[in-house]
Amino acid sequence: MAENKNQINIELSEEISEGIYSNLAIITHSHSEFVIDFVKLMPGVQKAKVKSRIILTPEHAKRLYKALADNLKKFESAHGPIKDSPGGDAMPPFTLGGPTAQA
Repeated sequence: MAENKNQINIELSEEISEGIYSNLAIITHSHSEFVIDFVKLMPGVQKAKVKSRIILTPEHAKRLYKALADNLKKFESAHGPIKDSPGGDAMPPFTLGGPTAQA
């Protein structure tokens, strides 16, 4: 049987498989990398913690963008449009010294 040379064996530890809840993503970038901080922001609490940080090259950030757009399209085809929450753009401003976006 021929071996598939493009196949990757990916391990997922029990701890990582549990996931981390995030309701805010802060995205910053430089000329060579994109940094996505996943934050858990609780109502009425002035302090929030970054729960996870992912650092990507611009090429990988673009692949993630395309994969996420594709998956959102498939999800909405199966389940209907995802509605933006009212006041969803009313998040507090965050600046970490570089260009930012929030999701």
